[in-house]
Amino acid sequence: MRTARRVLIAFGGLGMAYAVVGALTDPDLKGGAFVFLAGVLVAHDAVLLPLTIGAGALVGRFVPLPSRALVRSALLVSLAVTVVALPLMVGPGKPAPAGFATYGLVWAVTGSIILTRRVREARRRRADRRPPAPRADPPPAQQSGCPPTPGTAPRSPAPGTPPP
Repeated sequence: MRTARRVLIAFGGLGMAYAVVGALTDPDLKGGAFVFLAGVLVAHDAVLLPLTIGAGALVGRFVPLPSRALVRSALLVSLAVTVVALPLMVGPGKPAPAGFATYGLVWAVTGSIILTRRVREARRRRADRRPPAPRADPPPAQQSGCPPTPGTAPRSPAPGTPPP
C-alpha cells in the first residue's frame, strides 16, 4: 500500500509541475489565469473544504455506521458533479436549460427519500423505547372447594401431591 501511495503522489506532483511549467512558459497565457487559479485555491480551502468536512461530520452524527461510507461517497460525488455541471448549465447570459430542472428534481427527490427514511427510523426507535402496554391481570387461581368456572377445565394437582 505504501508503494502505491508513493507512486500516486509522485505522479500527482509531476502532473502539477508540468502544469506550472506550461503556464509559466506559454506566451499566450495572461496574468488573469494566475489570479483565477489563486481564487480557486482560496475558494477551495476557505469554502469547499470546510463544507465538505462539516457534511462528513453531520453524516457521522446522523447516519448509521454501516451506511456512512456509502453516504459520504455519494455526497462527495454529487458535490463534484454539481460544482462542475452547475456553471455550465447556468452560465452568464444563458437561459436555464431543460436539464437544469431535472437536476434540481433529482436533488429534491434524493433529499425527500433521505428525510423519509430518517423519520421512519426515528419513529421505529421511539416505538422500541416505549414501555409495553400493561396487560390484564390473569384470572385468580381456583380455590380448593370452589366449583370451576363454566367453560374452563379444572387444574390438575402438581405431581406427587395427594388429590383433594
